[in-house]
Amino acid sequence: MFKDLDPILHSQLRLAVMSLLISVKEAEFTFIREKTNASAGNLSVQIQKLKEAGYIEVTKQFKDNYPLTICKISKKGIRAFEVYVGNLQSYLGKE
Repeated sequence: MFKDLDPILHSQLRLAVMSLLISVKEAEFTFIREKTNASAGNLSVQIQKLKEAGYIEVTKQFKDNYPLTICKISKKGIRAFEVYVGNLQSYLGKE
């Protein structure tokens, strides 16, 4: 009856990151941190989990001698997010 919810996306912070990235396609770490109001350490851990799952791609570079981390949602991540939202809608009876 009820469909399984992806445990990777079911975390509040990871879901927030994916929701941001689905709308902007890519974002800097600082932008994500500001929008989610998460600590840098916690956000780093959650981004790593999303990266390991293949849901986002992370690029690290330097801008004006400062480290710059850019996160971009992957095709697998877009699909996982769409499935997650669809499964969540089934809980609400909105299939």
